[in-house]
Amino acid sequence: MSGSRLVQVFRSVARDGMYLIVDRARGLADVPEALLQRFGRAEPSIVFLLAPDRPMAQADAGTVLQAISEQGFYLQMPPPDTREDGGVDDER
Repeated sequence: MSGSRLVQVFRSVARDGMYLIVDRARGLADVPEALLQRFGRAEPSIVFLLAPDRPMAQADAGTVLQAISEQGFYLQMPPPDTREDGGVDDER
């Protein structure tokens, strides 16, 4: 597995909760065109140094780094809806 890497996160404007994490220097260059079409407009979100031991909310940092190393990107899908009615909590 590789060490730390400067990454950029792009969020999908079309699909809530879907993110692409890529090497900052390469940007979206390694993401297949078909995936970019399904992803929709990619809005830049954040740039940070990702280390193998860095805690992430919905993914393992080592897995993300490995995917970027091997295929040039990591696709984070929205978490599955676990509510029985398929709705969204709107408590504030």
